[in-house]
Amino acid sequence: MQETRTNEVNENESRIDWGIIFCVLLLALIGLASIFVAATHDRQQVSVARQVGTQLAWYAVGVVMIVVIMQFDAEQLWKVAPIAYWLGIFLMFAILVFYSRSYYASTGAKSWFAIGPFTFQPSEIMKPAYILMMGRVITTHNNNYPEHTMRSDGRLIGTMFLWLLPILISLKFQNDFGTGLVFFAIFCGMVLVSGVSWKIIGPAALALLVIGGLALFMVTSDAGRSVLEHIGFQSYQFNRVDTWMHPEADTSNQGYQLWQSIKAVGSGGIGGTGFNNSHVYVPVRESDMIFSVIGENFGFIGGVLLILIYFLLIYLMIRVTFDTKNEFYAYISTGVIMMILFHVFENIGMNIGLLPLTGIPLPFISSGGSSLIGNLIGIGMVMSMRFHHHSYMFSNKKDFH
Repeated sequence: MQETRTNEVNENESRIDWGIIFCVLLLALIGLASIFVAATHDRQQVSVARQVGTQLAWYAVGVVMIVVIMQFDAEQLWKVAPIAYWLGIFLMFAILVFYSRSYYASTGAKSWFAIGPFTFQPSEIMKPAYILMMGRVITTHNNNYPEHTMRSDGRLIGTMFLWLLPILISLKFQNDFGTGLVFFAIFCGMVLVSGVSWKIIGPAALALLVIGGLALFMVTSDAGRSVLEHIGFQSYQFNRVDTWMHPEADTSNQGYQLWQSIKAVGSGGIGGTGFNNSHVYVPVRESDMIFSVIGENFGFIGGVLLILIYFLLIYLMIRVTFDTKNEFYAYISTGVIMMILFHVFENIGMNIGLLPLTGIPLPFISSGGSSLIGNLIGIGMVMSMRFHHHSYMFSNKKDFH
């Protein structure tokens, strides 16, 4: 009898991936410490207790979200996917009417709802909803077309893009190009694991490289910018490119922010200046420029350790996916991994001047509730894989109707 109870306890414990929890907890502690440093040295005299307390409250909400989402098995997530997607689409277009005027004046983007002190960015919650829906779309397609052909693969990519299109249209009107890149990265990652032939992926990747090179030429040349202006690009988007290429030449607004971030990271050297020992002022560093705090206080070693924690988290998520052997879960996991990877790559890259400023936060570390909740929802979906051992192989599509 005692042995049976012990086995039940061990089985329940194995259903929770403590490695993923440990990584997220480490990142949360790093985030709280970094926000504390940023608020302490902020010239705006922002209350340190309020900033840290608000972020801690968002973590608490996120933990509740993880616990709730873990209760959903694959079949329940399958049923929730279209509801979450269309609710997200509704919010993405509602924001175009009910956006915060004060945030628009300061950022140029119509991306936030604001109700008193509470702000909410629907695109952050749309990311996990989109991942869920794409997992369902790919699984349904592969059940209907078990043999991959050029025609069926083309149909799949076209279908996936049609589900992405309303999001990109909304983000275009929100003037939020950076978030659009995140959704496109998720789209590309999920296409890669969907089984699409390399005869399509290879030429598509080459085309993207050519388009990327052409886009870089257009945003850096007068003739190219003239064309882009006629199709709706805004001056603030060009300013971000100028700031990226020559941050030292622009000592106002974003140019100053980026230049100060580069100086802060550089001043950290190998081992950093020490916790809460910051000498370089970086405006509003608690959100998109939070890596400058880590780079200055903990140096190159601290930055590398942070990146290793992210890679460990991603490795653990990949391991969970292989353990469950569940097609639908595999696509969900891929989307979450691509979302986190792109955020890390873009945020750290723009903090050290390798990539242009896009307003992309650092997962689990940057100040901000919407982004944090979106990422923690993604973690909850991955952890539900381990929690529900009776995974569905999705070999028969009739199981999901």
